[in-house]
Amino acid sequence: MSTTHHLTTTGAAAPHPTRSRLSWAAADSWTMTRRELAHWARQPVQVVVGLVFPVMMLLMFSYLIGGGQDINGNFQSYLVPGMLTMTMAFGLEATMLSVTQDLGKGVIDRFRSMPMNTGAVLVGRSIADMLQSAVGLTIMIAVGYAIGWRWHEGTTPFLTAIGLLLLLRFAMLWIGIHLAMTAGKPEMVQAVQILVWPVAFLSNAIASPTTMPTWLATLVEYNPMSATATATRELFGNPTPTHNTWATNHAELLAITWPLTLTAIFLPLAINKFRNLNH
Repeated sequence: MSTTHHLTTTGAAAPHPTRSRLSWAAADSWTMTRRELAHWARQPVQVVVGLVFPVMMLLMFSYLIGGGQDINGNFQSYLVPGMLTMTMAFGLEATMLSVTQDLGKGVIDRFRSMPMNTGAVLVGRSIADMLQSAVGLTIMIAVGYAIGWRWHEGTTPFLTAIGLLLLLRFAMLWIGIHLAMTAGKPEMVQAVQILVWPVAFLSNAIASPTTMPTWLATLVEYNPMSATATATRELFGNPTPTHNTWATNHAELLAITWPLTLTAIFLPLAINKFRNLNH
């Protein structure tokens, strides 16, 4: 007999089917989230490397490579928001590696054969990924503060900037999940790394567009990462030397529009790809 018409032994009606499905999906998603978090304890080296690498990048650019051309004031004030933005993008590789490893070991196939909500695996992966991103962001902010970076616009703009960074990370997460299921093998992550780095450096994260040729500066300022970097600098009250273009004058709008657009494209693609694996 179906759940809709089933009566319990006490004569009371069974829970509403919609509520049951939602509860079922939430429980399965939390189970998958716990599984991903358990990997942190079993693979601490991988987690630590993922957290330390952005810190090393920040210190390297700050003390070894740092230039600060055409930037008034402390170069760290310009660099740190840019490195926070780059950290959100670099996390795409870790997401891809985790998903491709599960695919290669047949873990996802086993989950899909079990009586569980089909989207729970992806939801669990996304929640765990966002939690790790939040931890990494906290560490980066602490290190930035230690080397002299400060924000100057109060609590609300600070939290808004953090929200924009995590919104970008959320979009990059779904790009990573989709690309991972398309690639299918951990070895393909290296190919994505080759593409991520040029895109990351083709932004205003670590260099001011005012030092670039006009055509290159325009291209850089319309980069989604540049939008987030510029918006967060403005919200933090940090220096933002840019060309007077539509993109830079509407950085906060683009910092919202770009991630939402990317999410609207890649989240459905990832879900559809997951449903059609091995079909």
